[in-house]
Amino acid sequence: MAGKANHDYHILEPDIWPLVGSISALTFTSGLVLHMHPDVFGQAAGIVMYLGLAGLIATFFMWFRNIVIEAQRGDHTPVVQLHMRYGMILFIASEVMFFVGWFWSFFDFALFPTPLQFDEATGATTSLFGTEGALASFVPEGMMVLDPFSLPLLNTLILLCSGTTVTWAHHALIHGDRQGLKQGLWATIALGVLFSAIQAYEYAGAPFGFGGNTYSSAFYMATGFHGFHVMIGTIFLAVCLYRAYLGHFTPRQHFGFEAAAWYWHFVDVVWLFLFVAVYVWGGWGAHYH
Repeated sequence: MAGKANHDYHILEPDIWPLVGSISALTFTSGLVLHMHPDVFGQAAGIVMYLGLAGLIATFFMWFRNIVIEAQRGDHTPVVQLHMRYGMILFIASEVMFFVGWFWSFFDFALFPTPLQFDEATGATTSLFGTEGALASFVPEGMMVLDPFSLPLLNTLILLCSGTTVTWAHHALIHGDRQGLKQGLWATIALGVLFSAIQAYEYAGAPFGFGGNTYSSAFYMATGFHGFHVMIGTIFLAVCLYRAYLGHFTPRQHFGFEAAAWYWHFVDVVWLFLFVAVYVWGGWGAHYH
């Protein structure tokens, strides 16, 4: 047939939202930089920052909406789905490196709480971990830390259970069990909300605040950004639940849900490292609250 394509990919119509997203990201980050110098830029910094944020939020809604529409009209052929999987893998890899930075800073503060000291005569290192040991210098003397085997352990069990329920939902979808898909997603979302609520309660009753010393700063930056990712993952799964009720997913084409499941498992794994490194090892030897 004349004009029939001999490939299994689909050329989509040009979309304005990738351009809007790029400009908004530049505007938002520029606004953040300007916001760090309020004495110079004043209220203009806040205006630039919030304009960029508004553009990013609009891009999220409209671009993802267009992707859903493309999926429903059959534009996501096997080749397109494969490339979307590559994109999600690279995105998760970038998230891994994001958390590597926070873990790096935490271990750097913990293992080297004082600058290295050298013997000028011999050139050898005379002090590697400080005079009182790494953790004794990292956690200020007399400072109380959170008991890792209290609320943090409970949250660990909650996230492990949520990894099980999202896998249940995935297998239910693959086998055509739409009721199991909805039930698994409801359970996962409920566990995600419960995790966030417990972490907020933990922060409210924490014996130390943000800043003041390297331990508290590293603690809140690492666990706080993870908590933010849990909330993003919960929203991701909630959208999948809504689409499940609309009948969007099929056993052979459900990349939107698959990407959400990958992201949720990534969040689970990061928490396990946080629990062991930050809560258990990081506060070892200090007094528990």
